[in-house]
Amino acid sequence: MRIVLVGGTGNVGTSLLPMLSDDPAVADIVAIARRRPDIRLAKVTWRSADISTDDLVPLVAGADACVHLAWEVQPSHDEFAMARTNVHGTARLLEAVTQAGVPAFIYASSVGAYARGPKDPAVDESWPATGIPNASYARQKAAVETMLDVLETARPDMRVVRMRPSLILKGGQGAEATRFFLGRLVPRALVRPEHVGIVPDIPGLRFQVTHTDDVARAFHRAITQPVTGAFNLAAEPVLDMPTIAASLDARTVSVPASVARAAAEVSWRLHLQPTDRGWLEMGLQTPIMSTGRARDVLGWTPQRSAIDVVTELLQGIADGAGEPTPRLRPMQPTV
Repeated sequence: MRIVLVGGTGNVGTSLLPMLSDDPAVADIVAIARRRPDIRLAKVTWRSADISTDDLVPLVAGADACVHLAWEVQPSHDEFAMARTNVHGTARLLEAVTQAGVPAFIYASSVGAYARGPKDPAVDESWPATGIPNASYARQKAAVETMLDVLETARPDMRVVRMRPSLILKGGQGAEATRFFLGRLVPRALVRPEHVGIVPDIPGLRFQVTHTDDVARAFHRAITQPVTGAFNLAAEPVLDMPTIAASLDARTVSVPASVARAAAEVSWRLHLQPTDRGWLEMGLQTPIMSTGRARDVLGWTPQRSAIDVVTELLQGIADGAGEPTPRLRPMQPTV
């Protein structure tokens, strides 16, 4: 089996590539990234390309499956720049796999693709994937879901899989999380799990997280098994701020959602931190997902709890942890 993996240097790609490399059923892997990393794995050949500009047909030709993981979350102040990769680049990749006759396309969607929904009961994959209007990430994920609707109609012979994970976290993402989401506003030492004393409690903020390695295992199964359609991926328990606070032996301070929204908006507009308000909106508005289909069809269950995942990420942020790729490079030690 020959796999083309687009976006191999990111959070999921760095966990998925070793699994594919170790799989006897996988003979060859072409990993595509804009900047080639210093990662050497059996069966993996790195190719440098930008999906928004480069010729992609030669890269995907002959593949048994194309896995699309590439996605930009920065620069958040320039949505058009992100859309060049996320929307335009994905459209170009879909054209390439269609032209090359690739028989399977596995795409990294997200809980962020879902429309506003309930926190209880959990929703299945039939919930509308039309996004949250006031979140750029969600708008762009929903736009790609619409493209896949078109692809499935135009190419019923192609196996199309949409993986819809929750927030995906791991300790090796700590440096990336600092650069892309926290910025310089929060000292890294303060998020070390044993140092967290206060957690803001925002009413209505309930969400799911999953360890990156668990998500990568689900992708591995979707690549190598003859499945189609969408799969929700999330670990237990569902998280809210009091649950996180209790796990860290911290106390909560009530923060109205209106205040949290205003603080996120103002600090982002002043470039004090890099995370736009849309991420908070997704936490408040996206539904809680049922993972029954992933369990029943893929045979997938997460191995790590949501609490363990959050603790690992906090430790990774405090340590400036990273991995040997441009996107996940570790933080330099402070003097």
